[in-house]
Formats: sequence, structure tokens, C-alpha cells
Amino acid sequence: MNKNTGFTLIEVLIAMLVLAVGLLGLAGLQATSLKNNQSAYNRSQATQLAYDLADRMRANVAGKTTYTTGTATATAACLTTAGCSKEAMAENDLKEWNDAITATLPGGTGTIAPNAGVFTITITWDDDHDGVTTNNPHFQTSFQL
Repeated sequence: MNKNTGFTLIEVLIAMLVLAVGLLGLAGLQATSLKNNQSAYNRSQATQLAYDLADRMRANVAGKTTYTTGTATATAACLTTAGCSKEAMAENDLKEWNDAITATLPGGTGTIAPNAGVFTITITWDDDHDGVTTNNPHFQTSFQL
């Protein structure tokens, strides 16, 4: 009987070690899942914001050049369509769009590039929150007016 003294204690220690390793693996899996879920959320927000501006540009075709060359300034008269020029509406749209990108995406920026009647909207953001937007994901869509 003396030969088996302490054997149960070793079994319990090994079981606790296996359980601890398993729980650490589960915690790592949960952290990775949360990171990927946030990244997917940011991508869906960027998609929605890009299509929002494309729809705004389709609604204001007469001011399409202002979307690429204008400044993003808010115009109080553009809260309603009466008393708002096509250029002022485009600048107001840009202001609202830039504000939405800044508020929604971490380090988010948006650009619009025209090329022979085809407009390309690109939205980039800081997905890993390191302060650098290079090598981070971006969303890009092109459409023709």
C-alpha cells in the first residue's frame, strides 16, 4: 500500500494542468473572435458609407464635379432642398460624409477619384488601432454617373 502514496495527487495536478491549458486556448479563441468581429463590423460600415455617398452623388448629378474638387463645408440652407445650389449641396454632402466616416471608423478617411466618368470611392481605416493606416484594410467601389 505504501508504494501508491501520492499517486492521486499527481493525477489531480496533471488534470488541473490540462484544464488550465484548455481554458487559455479558449480565452485566445474568444479574443481572436472579438477582433475579427470588430473588423467585419468596420468593413460593413465602410461599405454602407461608400454606397451612401454614391447615392448622394446620383441624386445630385448636376454637382458631380464639386464632389471631387469642392471643400467639405456645411451649409444650413441645404437642410432642405429649397435655397440650396447643386454645389452647396455637394459640399454639404461631403461634410456629412466625412463626419460620418470620422465618427464611425477608427482613423477613417475617404477619397473620391474621377476617371473618365467613372468615380471611385475609397475608404480606409485603422483596423489594428496602431495609429498607422498603411497595410490596413480599405473598401473601394466604382460607379458611373
